[in-house]
Amino acid sequence: MDYNSTREPLVMPEYGRTIQKMVNHAIGIADRAERNRCANTIVAIMANMFPHLREEQNYKQKLWDHMTIISGYRLDVDSPYPPLNRHAIEGAPQRVPYEGHNIRFKHYGHYVEQFVSKAKTIENPDERKHYVEQIANYMKQSLIALNKDFATDERLFNDIRTLSGGELEFGDDARTAAIVEAKPQQQQAGAKNKQQNQKNKNNRVVWKNNKNKKKF
Repeated sequence: MDYNSTREPLVMPEYGRTIQKMVNHAIGIADRAERNRCANTIVAIMANMFPHLREEQNYKQKLWDHMTIISGYRLDVDSPYPPLNRHAIEGAPQRVPYEGHNIRFKHYGHYVEQFVSKAKTIENPDERKHYVEQIANYMKQSLIALNKDFATDERLFNDIRTLSGGELEFGDDARTAAIVEAKPQQQQAGAKNKQQNQKNKNNRVVWKNNKNKKKF
């Protein structure tokens, strides 16, 4: 019994074993002209297997490249396209540099440090104060996710002073916006409305099924 586990592994399974056998046969053809004719026939068959590829740009080059890969880069034919660079295809990808940042307060993120640097360039005192308050509001949202009891104005503005190296000074009247949290009653009402909507949806499904049964 011939099992797939005992056969040669498929290089590109989407083309099947027949194409791979054809390519292996083309590799063994001694006459170059005959080998070229065989390669062109294989590419034509591959194109018929996937007609949607014809909508892509340079689809023929893609088929020739696939045939080269299936052959293990051993098929020596006169391809109408430049030969594949095996190292570029199978080699290890280039290392992608990771942009690391030495973040002072990681729970605020790197953007806050950029905002603070921007605030230091603002010369108008009122405009700078407004900008700092907006930064503090953004920081407050991040801090509440960790512990809302620690998201005090005193802490937030002290952190901004620290991030600015003491360059940002603002009056004691600087304040953050109040964060409105959903009250328990509102949460319960929302859950109740959700249950009622699901109940109405189920009732419509039952009514529709009963209506269809009456037709028969």
